[in-house]
Amino acid sequence: MSKNIIVIGSCNTDMVIKVDRLPVPGETVIGDSFMMNPGGKGANQAVAAARLNGNVYFIAKTGNDLFGRRSVELYEDEGIHVGNIYSDSSLPSGVALITVDTNGENSIAVASGANKSLSPDDIRQAQSVIEKGDILLMQLEIPIETVEYAAQLASEKGIKVILNPAPACSLPATLLKNLYMIIPNETEAEMLSGIKVTDWESAQKAADTISRKGVDIVVITMGAKGAFVKENDNYYRVSVPPVKALDTTAAGDTFCGALCVALSENMKVLDAVKFACKCASITVTRMGAQSSLPYRKEIDQL
Repeated sequence: MSKNIIVIGSCNTDMVIKVDRLPVPGETVIGDSFMMNPGGKGANQAVAAARLNGNVYFIAKTGNDLFGRRSVELYEDEGIHVGNIYSDSSLPSGVALITVDTNGENSIAVASGANKSLSPDDIRQAQSVIEKGDILLMQLEIPIETVEYAAQLASEKGIKVILNPAPACSLPATLLKNLYMIIPNETEAEMLSGIKVTDWESAQKAADTISRKGVDIVVITMGAKGAFVKENDNYYRVSVPPVKALDTTAAGDTFCGALCVALSENMKVLDAVKFACKCASITVTRMGAQSSLPYRKEIDQL
Protein backbone atom coordinates (compact mmCIF):
# COMPACT_ATOMS: atom_id res chain seq x y z
CA MET A 1 0.00 0.00 0.00
CA SER A 2 1.35 3.41 -0.98
CA LYS A 3 2.34 5.64 1.92
CA ASN A 4 1.05 9.19 2.12
CA ILE A 5 3.38 12.18 1.70
CA ILE A 6 2.05 15.46 3.10
CA VAL A 7 3.69 18.61 1.74
CA ILE A 8 3.05 21.92 3.49
CA GLY A 9 4.52 24.95 1.79
CA SER A 10 4.49 27.72 -0.76
CA CYS A 11 3.15 28.00 -4.26
CA ASN A 12 4.22 30.77 -6.63
CA THR A 13 4.18 31.72 -10.25
CA ASP A 14 7.79 31.90 -11.52
CA MET A 15 8.75 34.52 -14.11
CA VAL A 16 12.11 33.46 -15.58
CA ILE A 17 14.54 35.38 -17.79
CA LYS A 18 17.56 33.63 -19.34
CA VAL A 19 20.66 35.89 -19.46
CA ASP A 20 24.33 35.53 -20.38
CA ARG A 21 25.32 36.54 -16.86
CA LEU A 22 23.56 37.65 -13.69
CA PRO A 23 23.40 41.45 -13.28
CA VAL A 24 25.32 43.19 -10.51
CA PRO A 25 23.43 45.77 -8.37
CA GLY A 26 22.36 48.75 -10.44
CA GLU A 27 22.98 47.01 -13.77
CA THR A 28 20.48 46.12 -16.50
CA VAL A 29 21.22 42.97 -18.51
CA ILE A 30 19.36 42.11 -21.72
CA GLY A 31 18.03 38.56 -21.65
CA ASP A 32 17.47 35.91 -24.30
CA SER A 33 14.09 34.46 -23.40
CA PHE A 34 11.21 34.69 -20.94
CA MET A 35 9.09 31.92 -19.42
CA MET A 36 6.26 31.92 -16.90
CA ASN A 37 5.86 28.70 -14.92
CA PRO A 38 4.23 27.48 -11.72
CA GLY A 39 6.75 27.34 -8.87
CA GLY A 40 7.31 27.84 -5.16
CA LYS A 41 9.34 25.43 -3.05
CA GLY A 42 6.33 23.69 -1.54
CA ALA A 43 4.60 23.22 -4.87
CA ASN A 44 7.80 22.17 -6.62
CA GLN A 45 8.44 19.49 -4.01
CA ALA A 46 4.85 18.29 -4.12
CA VAL A 47 4.91 18.01 -7.93
CA ALA A 48 8.32 16.36 -7.89
CA ALA A 49 7.05 13.70 -5.48
CA ALA A 50 3.83 13.18 -7.45
CA ARG A 51 5.67 12.72 -10.76
CA LEU A 52 7.85 10.09 -9.10
CA ASN A 53 4.72 8.14 -8.11
CA GLY A 54 4.32 9.52 -4.59
CA ASN A 55 0.83 9.78 -3.10
CA VAL A 56 0.90 13.49 -2.29
CA TYR A 57 -1.37 15.80 -0.29
CA PHE A 58 -0.49 19.50 -0.64
CA ILE A 59 -1.44 22.07 2.02
CA ALA A 60 -0.91 25.66 0.89
CA LYS A 61 -2.55 29.03 0.35
CA THR A 62 -3.03 31.04 -2.84
CA GLY A 63 -4.66 34.34 -3.64
CA ASN A 64 -8.15 34.48 -5.10
CA ASP A 65 -6.77 35.30 -8.53
CA LEU A 66 -5.95 33.77 -11.90
CA PHE A 67 -2.46 32.64 -10.84
CA GLY A 68 -3.85 30.82 -7.80
CA ARG A 69 -6.73 29.13 -9.60
CA ARG A 70 -4.49 28.00 -12.44
CA SER A 71 -1.95 26.60 -10.00
CA VAL A 72 -4.55 24.43 -8.27
CA GLU A 73 -5.73 23.11 -11.65
CA LEU A 74 -2.16 22.14 -12.52
CA TYR A 75 -1.65 20.34 -9.20
CA GLU A 76 -4.84 18.37 -9.82
CA ASP A 77 -3.52 17.43 -13.26
CA GLU A 78 -0.39 16.07 -11.54
CA GLY A 79 -2.53 13.79 -9.36
CA ILE A 80 -1.95 15.78 -6.16
CA HIS A 81 -4.70 15.92 -3.50
CA VAL A 82 -5.66 19.62 -3.36
CA GLY A 83 -8.54 19.67 -0.86
CA ASN A 84 -6.47 21.70 1.62
CA ILE A 85 -5.19 24.43 -0.65
CA TYR A 86 -6.85 27.51 0.82
CA SER A 87 -7.65 30.84 -0.83
CA ASP A 88 -6.87 34.24 0.70
CA SER A 89 -9.29 36.95 -0.41
CA SER A 90 -7.05 39.85 0.60
CA LEU A 91 -3.58 38.83 -0.67
CA PRO A 92 -2.40 37.92 -4.18
CA SER A 93 -0.80 34.60 -5.04
CA GLY A 94 2.97 34.42 -4.60
CA VAL A 95 5.29 35.46 -7.44
CA ALA A 96 9.02 34.81 -7.99
CA LEU A 97 11.28 36.73 -10.38
CA ILE A 98 14.18 34.56 -11.54
CA THR A 99 17.21 35.26 -13.70
CA VAL A 100 19.30 32.33 -14.96
CA ASP A 101 22.76 32.61 -16.54
CA THR A 102 24.45 30.41 -19.14
CA ASN A 103 26.06 28.25 -16.43
CA GLY A 104 22.68 27.46 -14.91
CA GLU A 105 23.20 29.65 -11.84
CA ASN A 106 20.22 31.70 -10.75
CA SER A 107 19.16 34.73 -8.75
CA ILE A 108 15.65 34.78 -7.26
CA ALA A 109 13.41 37.41 -5.65
CA VAL A 110 10.08 36.33 -4.17
CA ALA A 111 6.90 38.28 -3.32
CA SER A 112 5.26 35.88 -0.87
CA GLY A 113 1.67 37.10 -1.15
CA ALA A 114 -0.81 34.58 0.26
CA ASN A 115 1.98 32.19 1.25
CA LYS A 116 2.71 34.36 4.28
CA SER A 117 -0.86 33.99 5.56
CA LEU A 118 -0.80 30.16 5.78
CA SER A 119 -1.41 29.91 9.51
CA PRO A 120 -1.54 27.39 12.37
CA ASP A 121 -5.35 27.69 12.11
CA ASP A 122 -5.10 26.39 8.54
CA ILE A 123 -2.98 23.49 9.79
CA ARG A 124 -5.59 22.70 12.45
CA GLN A 125 -8.21 22.67 9.71
CA ALA A 126 -6.08 20.13 7.81
CA GLN A 127 -5.22 18.04 10.88
CA SER A 128 -7.20 14.97 9.79
CA VAL A 129 -5.30 14.94 6.49
CA ILE A 130 -1.93 15.39 8.18
CA GLU A 131 -2.67 12.50 10.53
CA LYS A 132 -3.12 10.23 7.49
CA GLY A 133 0.47 10.94 6.52
CA ASP A 134 3.58 8.84 6.89
CA ILE A 135 5.95 11.65 5.89
CA LEU A 136 5.54 15.41 6.30
CA LEU A 137 7.77 17.61 4.12
CA MET A 138 8.10 21.37 4.71
CA GLN A 139 10.24 24.38 3.75
CA LEU A 140 10.53 27.97 5.01
CA GLU A 141 8.63 30.06 2.45
CA ILE A 142 5.65 30.04 4.84
CA PRO A 143 5.53 31.49 8.40
CA ILE A 144 7.90 29.78 10.83
CA GLU A 145 5.16 29.49 13.47
CA THR A 146 3.13 27.45 10.98
CA VAL A 147 6.10 25.17 10.33
CA GLU A 148 6.68 24.76 14.07
CA TYR A 149 3.04 23.95 14.77
CA ALA A 150 2.80 21.39 11.96
CA ALA A 151 6.09 19.74 12.97
CA GLN A 152 4.97 19.32 16.57
CA LEU A 153 1.56 17.99 15.54
CA ALA A 154 3.06 15.47 13.12
CA SER A 155 5.90 14.40 15.42
CA GLU A 156 3.45 13.65 18.23
CA LYS A 157 1.58 11.35 15.85
CA GLY A 158 4.73 9.46 14.87
CA ILE A 159 4.92 10.98 11.40
CA LYS A 160 8.41 11.48 9.92
CA VAL A 161 8.94 15.25 9.68
CA ILE A 162 11.44 16.35 7.03
CA LEU A 163 12.49 19.98 6.71
CA ASN A 164 14.21 21.68 3.80
CA PRO A 165 15.37 24.85 5.64
CA ALA A 166 15.15 27.17 2.66
CA PRO A 167 15.44 30.07 2.44
CA ALA A 168 18.18 30.02 5.07
CA CYS A 169 17.43 31.33 8.54
CA SER A 170 18.10 30.42 12.16
CA LEU A 171 15.72 27.81 13.57
CA PRO A 172 14.32 27.34 17.09
CA ALA A 173 15.57 24.33 19.01
CA THR A 174 12.01 23.14 19.59
CA LEU A 175 11.51 22.78 15.82
CA LEU A 176 14.76 20.89 15.29
CA LYS A 177 13.88 18.38 18.00
CA ASN A 178 10.66 17.48 16.17
CA LEU A 179 12.47 16.61 12.92
CA TYR A 180 13.24 13.16 11.57
CA MET A 181 15.53 14.62 8.89
CA ILE A 182 16.81 18.01 7.75
CA ILE A 183 17.98 18.73 4.17
CA PRO A 184 20.00 21.99 3.97
CA ASN A 185 22.23 23.08 1.13
CA GLU A 186 25.75 24.41 1.83
CA THR A 187 24.56 27.95 2.63
CA GLU A 188 21.77 26.75 4.87
CA ALA A 189 24.07 24.29 6.63
CA GLU A 190 26.47 27.15 7.40
CA MET A 191 23.59 29.23 8.79
CA LEU A 192 22.56 26.36 11.07
CA SER A 193 26.03 25.29 12.17
CA GLY A 194 28.26 28.34 11.92
CA ILE A 195 30.65 26.24 9.78
CA LYS A 196 31.34 27.24 6.17
CA VAL A 197 30.72 24.18 3.99
CA THR A 198 33.21 23.91 1.13
CA ASP A 199 34.13 20.22 1.00
CA TRP A 200 33.28 16.83 2.51
CA GLU A 201 35.27 17.44 5.70
CA SER A 202 33.56 20.74 6.48
CA ALA A 203 30.22 19.16 5.57
CA GLN A 204 30.80 16.47 8.18
CA LYS A 205 31.63 19.06 10.83
CA ALA A 206 28.50 21.05 9.96
CA ALA A 207 26.34 17.92 9.99
CA ASP A 208 27.70 16.96 13.41
CA THR A 209 26.91 20.40 14.78
CA ILE A 210 23.37 20.39 13.37
CA SER A 211 22.77 16.86 14.61
CA ARG A 212 23.72 17.84 18.15
CA LYS A 213 20.77 20.23 18.12
CA GLY A 214 18.41 17.28 17.97
CA VAL A 215 18.19 15.97 14.39
CA ASP A 216 19.44 12.41 13.91
CA ILE A 217 19.60 12.50 10.10
CA VAL A 218 21.26 15.41 8.27
CA VAL A 219 21.55 15.46 4.48
CA ILE A 220 23.58 18.37 3.08
CA THR A 221 23.12 18.93 -0.65
CA MET A 222 26.31 20.20 -2.31
CA GLY A 223 25.39 20.91 -5.92
CA ALA A 224 27.60 19.17 -8.46
CA LYS A 225 29.57 17.46 -5.65
CA GLY A 226 26.50 15.50 -4.58
CA ALA A 227 25.21 15.09 -1.03
CA PHE A 228 26.72 14.42 2.39
CA VAL A 229 24.69 12.20 4.72
CA LYS A 230 24.89 11.83 8.48
CA GLU A 231 22.56 9.09 9.67
CA ASN A 232 23.01 8.72 13.42
CA ASP A 233 26.69 7.66 13.70
CA ASN A 234 27.11 6.76 10.02
CA TYR A 235 28.50 9.07 7.32
CA TYR A 236 28.12 8.78 3.54
CA ARG A 237 29.26 10.72 0.51
CA VAL A 238 26.93 10.44 -2.46
CA SER A 239 28.00 11.68 -5.89
CA VAL A 240 25.74 12.81 -8.72
CA PRO A 241 25.87 11.73 -12.37
CA PRO A 242 27.94 14.18 -14.46
CA VAL A 243 25.62 16.36 -16.53
CA LYS A 244 25.70 19.74 -18.29
CA ALA A 245 23.68 22.11 -16.10
CA LEU A 246 21.33 24.49 -17.91
CA ASP A 247 19.31 25.76 -14.93
CA THR A 248 19.69 24.78 -11.27
CA THR A 249 16.24 26.12 -10.35
CA ALA A 250 14.24 23.44 -8.48
CA ALA A 251 17.11 20.95 -8.31
CA GLY A 252 16.94 21.05 -4.52
CA ASP A 253 13.17 20.73 -4.65
CA THR A 254 13.44 17.69 -6.88
CA PHE A 255 15.93 16.19 -4.43
CA CYS A 256 13.59 16.70 -1.46
CA GLY A 257 10.51 15.34 -3.22
CA ALA A 258 12.41 12.35 -4.58
CA LEU A 259 13.92 11.54 -1.20
CA CYS A 260 10.47 11.48 0.39
CA VAL A 261 9.15 9.17 -2.32
CA ALA A 262 12.07 6.79 -1.84
CA LEU A 263 11.53 6.73 1.92
CA SER A 264 7.81 6.13 1.38
CA GLU A 265 8.82 3.05 -0.64
CA ASN A 266 10.85 1.80 2.34
CA MET A 267 14.26 2.52 0.83
CA LYS A 268 17.09 2.93 3.33
CA VAL A 269 18.30 6.50 3.79
CA LEU A 270 21.49 6.04 1.74
CA ASP A 271 19.59 4.47 -1.18
CA ALA A 272 16.97 7.21 -0.95
CA VAL A 273 19.68 9.88 -1.22
CA LYS A 274 21.21 8.13 -4.25
CA PHE A 275 17.78 8.08 -5.90
CA ALA A 276 17.26 11.77 -5.10
CA CYS A 277 20.66 12.71 -6.57
CA LYS A 278 19.79 10.89 -9.78
CA CYS A 279 16.47 12.72 -10.04
CA ALA A 280 18.01 16.15 -9.33
CA SER A 281 20.67 15.57 -12.00
CA ILE A 282 17.91 15.42 -14.62
CA THR A 283 16.27 18.63 -13.38
CA VAL A 284 19.40 20.76 -13.89
CA THR A 285 19.55 19.82 -17.59
CA ARG A 286 16.24 21.65 -18.22
CA MET A 287 14.94 25.19 -17.94
CA GLY A 288 12.29 26.20 -15.43
CA ALA A 289 10.99 24.95 -12.11
CA GLN A 290 8.07 22.53 -12.36
CA SER A 291 8.62 22.20 -16.11
CA SER A 292 12.02 20.64 -15.37
CA LEU A 293 10.87 18.03 -12.83
CA PRO A 294 11.36 14.44 -14.04
CA TYR A 295 8.84 11.60 -14.22
CA ARG A 296 9.43 8.20 -12.66
CA LYS A 297 9.67 6.46 -16.03
CA GLU A 298 12.66 8.66 -16.89
CA ILE A 299 14.47 7.65 -13.70
CA ASP A 300 13.72 3.98 -14.15
CA GLN A 301 15.19 4.09 -17.65
CA LEU A 302 18.58 5.43 -16.46
